[in-house]
Amino acid sequence: MTEKVHPRNGLDARGVQSVEVGLGILLPFLDAKDPLKLREVAERAGVPPTKAHAYLVSFRRMGLVEQDEVSGRYRLGPYALLLAIGRMRSFDAMKAAAVAVEALSEETGLTVAVSVWGSFGPTVVQIRKGVDQNYINTNVGTVYSVSGTAAGMVFAGNMPEATIRAAIRAEVREGGKTLRVGKTRAYSDIVDEIELVKNRGFATIFPRPVPGISAVGAPVIDHTEQVQMAVTLIGPESHLDIDPNGATVKKLLAVTKRLSFEHGYVSPR
Repeated sequence: MTEKVHPRNGLDARGVQSVEVGLGILLPFLDAKDPLKLREVAERAGVPPTKAHAYLVSFRRMGLVEQDEVSGRYRLGPYALLLAIGRMRSFDAMKAAAVAVEALSEETGLTVAVSVWGSFGPTVVQIRKGVDQNYINTNVGTVYSVSGTAAGMVFAGNMPEATIRAAIRAEVREGGKTLRVGKTRAYSDIVDEIELVKNRGFATIFPRPVPGISAVGAPVIDHTEQVQMAVTLIGPESHLDIDPNGATVKKLLAVTKRLSFEHGYVSPR
């Protein structure tokens, strides 16, 4: 069932409760592969069928949902598509990431890097350095090894195998003639790690590209289930807890989950 990510983001301003209830009735459609029965909508939204029906009648009039005349099932309507297109036109992904990165760095005191998949592989496009910057050799434009960095492994765990294999082959051809951060490992050596990244939803790296410095990264996924960027926390091992159940990893995943939602991704988890 769709997880209900509240659009108010914790704001305390007064709102219209009926609008919020109505949004909750629309949320089940986000990850529905087939049209839904009234009963299914009500159950997933957690409201009585009579209430769900009343809202759906109004949503039909507005074009937010449409109902199949034969089966009586509901699906999102054309006005919902227009709203989505309007959102995509106005959404500045890099600005949203910059705001999130700044807040995450201030909260943790760690360096936060945002990387995208560029012509040469994972490439840093944003960096917010933490309190102690002496250990940082990462700047905007830095290119990471796919198999030898946390950011690289985020992409390895979320992109097609053929793409990752090709990127590793390109790294091997570079030999020592590169300023890329991180060592290059064969694809066969990282298969198990890739599966771990997929299962956990985040990546770290051993051996460390810089001795004594830890990193943990997580993906930002869009509405097509494609990875758009990797957000990576970087810091001394003594300050960066990479425990999957630890506070640091949870904070990172909360940020990437929110950014993914803003990109239109609905997590199946």
